[in-house]
This record gives sequence, C-alpha cells and structure tokens, in this order.
Amino acid sequence: MKKTLPFPSRPRLLAVAMAVIATSSVQAADDQTLTTVTVSANKIEQDAQSIPQSITVISESELQEKGITKVADVVGEIPNMFVNGAGGNGMGVSFRGLNTSIFTNNNPVVVYIDGIPYSNRYGFDPSLANVERVEVLRGPQGSIYGKDAIGAVISIVTKKPSDTWHGSVGLELSSNDTRYSSFNAAGALLKEQLYAGINGQYDSSEGWIENTWPGMEKKADADRTGKLGGYLLWTPHADLDAKLTLSRDRRTGHWYKNTQALAGGTSLSEFRRSDAEKASYDTRTRETGDTDAQSLALTWRLDGVTLDAVTTHKTFTMKGIYDADFGTSPLYTGLSQFNNSRTETWSQELRLSSSAKTGLRWVAGLYLEKEKHEQGPYGMQFPNFDPSTMDYLGSFGMDAHSLTDSKTQALFGQLIYPIGAAELTLGGRWQQIEKKFDIDTYYLPVGLSGPAMYSMADTNRASTFLPKAALSYPLHKNWTAYVSYAKGYMPGGYNYFSSGGSTADNRFEPQISDNYEIGIKGQAGNVTLAANLFHMNIEDIHIYKAQGALYTTGNAKRAHSTGAELEVGWQPARHWELSGALGLISAKYDDYDTGSHNFDGETIANTPSHTLRLSAAYLAPSGAYGRVDVRNQGRVMFYDDAQKSFVREKGHTTVDLKAGYRFADWDLYAFVHNLTDTKYINGFMSSSSITMASFGEPRRIGIGARYHF
Repeated sequence: MKKTLPFPSRPRLLAVAMAVIATSSVQAADDQTLTTVTVSANKIEQDAQSIPQSITVISESELQEKGITKVADVVGEIPNMFVNGAGGNGMGVSFRGLNTSIFTNNNPVVVYIDGIPYSNRYGFDPSLANVERVEVLRGPQGSIYGKDAIGAVISIVTKKPSDTWHGSVGLELSSNDTRYSSFNAAGALLKEQLYAGINGQYDSSEGWIENTWPGMEKKADADRTGKLGGYLLWTPHADLDAKLTLSRDRRTGHWYKNTQALAGGTSLSEFRRSDAEKASYDTRTRETGDTDAQSLALTWRLDGVTLDAVTTHKTFTMKGIYDADFGTSPLYTGLSQFNNSRTETWSQELRLSSSAKTGLRWVAGLYLEKEKHEQGPYGMQFPNFDPSTMDYLGSFGMDAHSLTDSKTQALFGQLIYPIGAAELTLGGRWQQIEKKFDIDTYYLPVGLSGPAMYSMADTNRASTFLPKAALSYPLHKNWTAYVSYAKGYMPGGYNYFSSGGSTADNRFEPQISDNYEIGIKGQAGNVTLAANLFHMNIEDIHIYKAQGALYTTGNAKRAHSTGAELEVGWQPARHWELSGALGLISAKYDDYDTGSHNFDGETIANTPSHTLRLSAAYLAPSGAYGRVDVRNQGRVMFYDDAQKSFVREKGHTTVDLKAGYRFADWDLYAFVHNLTDTKYINGFMSSSSITMASFGEPRRIGIGARYHF
C-alpha cells in the first residue's frame, strides 16, 4: 500500500522547494531588475522586498480589477486568513489558528486607516472608497503599531491629494436587488497649502432568505450599509502636515446575515442552504451599528527625524433585538433576545522615526488608550417552568448590564541595523492594560423590575513585554531570505453575561503566542515569489462555551499551529498575469481540558486546513479585460458545545468571473460571484437551546460602471 505523508511534512516539503527555487532563480535572475514596491506599513518607507516578514500588497488597480470593496474581500486574498460567519452579524477573522475573542470582541487582525485602528468584530469594515493600496503585514505588530495586533495588521493607505481635483464614481447592480455605489473626490482648496477630500460607499441587498410568517417583514436578511468620510489636509510648510479625518458608518441588518437557526443540539449535517432560504419567525429582528470616528494626524519632519502625533476618537453603538427562539413556538410569542452596547475609545500615539532610507533606521513611540464599554440591556426572554412540577410560571428574562473601563499604556520601538550585507531588526513593546468591570445581572418576570440576582465588581491589571527579532540576508540583488521571532498578545477580559460564581470564574486570561517564521522572497524574470514557514506556540488560547442560549469565554492552556504560505505572480506574456496564494496549516489544542471533556489533539476551531487562490487576468491594448479567480478552502472544524465535540465541515471551491471594457474615463463591466453556486457553511455555533450555521453567499450576477475624473 502506498504510504501517505502526514500533514506536518507539507511545510518541510515546501522548505525544500523554497531552497530549490531560490538556488535556480538566483542564477536565472542575473539580468533581471526587480520592480520596487515601496510600503509604509513598518512606519518607515521600505522596499517590500527587504522587510523580514510576510507581507501582501494590493494596489488600487488590483482592488478595482478584483472587485474588492470591503475588508472581507481583502481577507480572502491572504493565505491562512478566514472570515468566520458564526456569532451574529459582526465580522470575525481567523488567522493561523488565532480566533476572535467573544467577550473582548477583538479580532486577531487589526485594520488601520488614517491612524484609526479597527479591531472589534463589530464595525470591522472601514471604507475602501479612497485607497491607494492595502498592505497586510502578517505576524504580531506590537513593536511598530500603537494598537497591538497578535496576528496581523491590514494597513489601508489612502490617496494623497494633488492641486488638481480628481476622483471617481461607481455603481453596481446585481442579484437579490443588491446595489453598491461609491464615490471619492479630492483636490486643493488653496494650492500647495490646503486640500480636501470626501468619499462614500453605500451597499444594500434584499438578501436571499424569506420570512414566511404572516405580518412580518418578508425579506428576512435585508441589509443596508452606508459609509461617509472626509478630510482636510493642511501643509503650511514643506516639513509640516496636519490632517483631520472624519467618518461615519451605519449598518442595519435583519435576521442574522446568511444564517439558519435550528433547535439546540441539531447536528451540523442537518443544515442545508436550500432549507435556509425559508425562515419563519414571529418577533421583529433588527440590528443597527453606528461608527463615528475622528482623527487628527500631525507630521513634523525635522533634521534626520520625523515626529508623528495621532489623536483618535471613535464611538461604536449597537442596538439589536432578535426573535427569542428564532421560530414560531407559541410559548415564545412576543419574546426576544437583545444586545445593546456602546463603546467609546480615545487614543494618543506619539511616534519618532529616523528619516534615513538606508543604514540604521529606527522607530520609537508612546501609545495611550482609554476605552469605555457599556453593555446592556443584554440577554433574552423565555418561558419559565417549575423544575419539580413543570408548571408554567410565565415569561421571564435574564438581562445583564455591565461597564468595562480599560486603560492601555504602551512603549514600543524597533530598529534596523545593517550587519554587512544582512540587516538585523530588533524591537519590543512594553504595555500595561488595566480593566475595571462592574456588572448587575437580573432574573425577573417580563415587565417587572427588581434587584439584581448577581453583582460583581473587579479591577485587573496586566503588564507584559513583547520582544521581536528578525534577520534578513540578500541572497542576490533580487532575492532576500529572512528569519524572525515575535511574541504576540491578545488581552483578556470578563464575560458580559456573568450570572454566578466567583470573580475568577467570570474572568479569562490574556492569550499569548510565540511566533517563529522563516521565508524567502524575490523575482526571477517575470516571476515573483514569496514563501514562508511558520510555527506558533499559544498559551491560554481563548475558547467559548455555552450557558443555555448564551455564550461565555474561557481559556485552554496550550495550543500550537505550524504551516506554510506561498504567493506567486507570473506574467507569461504581454497583457497576461497569473497569480496564486497557498496557505497550509496544522493547528491543534495541546492542553484543553474542561473538567468533563478533554480536547487535547483536536484541531483549533475555525481554522481551514488550507486556503488556495488561483487567478488569471488579461488586459488587451484595446481596453477589454477579463479575469477569473478560483478559491479553494480545506476542511474546517467547528466546536459543538451542545454535543461537547468538534464537528467537520468539508472543503469547497468557488469561482468568480469578471469582464469589462475601459475607454476614455469609463470602465464598464459584468461579473459573477460563486459561478457554480457552491453551497458551503462558513460558521457554526451550538448550544443546548439553539444551533446556528452561516452559509457562504449564493451565486450573484451583476453589472457595473465607474467613471474617473
């Protein structure tokens, strides 16, 4: 019998391939000139080729050609990065075995735009209407960014205005009465001194789920998202810039987007997208999220150094009401679940960096953040029965009101020191996070008031130092090899639905990771390549568990992930471009014992065994163009708390097509997302009361137009 190599051998095979590619390509590249891609994600302008870590850069033209209009689309381009559809309408991101933390709502990936960080899974989608490029730095980024990121940073670089006004306006119409429009314009109010810009996006869809219950809104998962932003840039002197940025986003959704809800304990295999197309619920369901953000960025270029000061203020408000049983049981008629919250964040970042382009370069900074999170009303209503006689006692509700005050103080820095042909990068971050938590939880008949059944108050302070080290070496003028180490950190917190137990029972610890990476990147002729191997040890990894229909967060002691990533681009002929991205991963819990169940050796939830993207694009001199993007995702394991087990969702493949014609300042095109109408599940959460699965979007066909001026 032919022996099959175990999964962990795949990274070793890729390591051999990397060495072979490097050896042969270095010899073949003697007469080739590498096209320089300058990035600023490291807070110093650098050639992406020289950065000793994995980085993906998506240009404005690529964003438009691929139809990337939101952060979820960016995530789909990155190997080993995955959007987890479970847990409601917020956007959870999983990367290299790191998942969204339920009760801090922190994603392991942080989005930065105009100095404003977005890490909360709610409101995790700033506008992409005025973008020059997107830079995705993989691995912990605490030594260069004020807001720490345990997994990666998506840095959105907006366009710089010129004295001449320019911009664009676009419109798309597609299936399910889906409409997307965007605009941006920027230019000088006072030449060479004062500039202004405005941009916006509006996205609406009637969805594909119908509510069949009489008298209720028929379009169950209708969705509306509007984003508006603007800025003023003042340049009174060649060495001084001041930029004020304002933005407001609002999303209104009904039902849970692309989601089917069934009885608690329902197995994953019983969910079907065809069944999910018809829902029946008798209580109004609606969720609204508002994000208001402001930033003031000052840049002062002195002799040899640059001083940056970024002040940000952001509020996010969510109001959600949902059918209590996601169905039509008479016992639940008129009863609801509810989730209201308001988060206000102030931050101040001061950063000093060297202006050198070569030689010794450094960055040092101070970051202060104050955040106030008010949660409540938060809970649900349900029919109550006497446990001994099973007599009906009426409708009761559990409702938690909590306040979390957080303060973060951090010092961070990084330097790049040449050692002969090599470059040594050393960095670190010291931070202290203090959280004060107060909660009152009520258990009362619906419509009545009374004292709290449970109250708790606690203060917790955690300090940590996060080192970073990397070494890069030019194998050839077009090839660079590197090795790196970085420690990552995701804060702990408190369960927003605490209803019993001690303070320690309702608090979960920070998640800490040790990240190791080795890679190579470069160009041989018309082929570009970047490949890496990574290994991560994780302590106190965040996990979820259910209490009835509600979820709480805890820690598993240890886990690890090992994998490989490969990105390739090839121009086989004029006007043609082929590209691909592959991620392989083995992510396991090493010490995960709940007391009643042991999950040692189980695959970390929400982590695809692989991600693969293959793309082909053609741009004719006449202005016609076309592209095809094929994505394949490996199997995913989800945690089923009702059954106290891990369940498997098989892999799937989707195909996207786009074709268009550019002439003068116009771009007219047609597209198809999910050409084969592949049915797949991308999120699953289960409790004894309710089980929910989220599906990938069905086939969507559309047309679009964009005008540039």
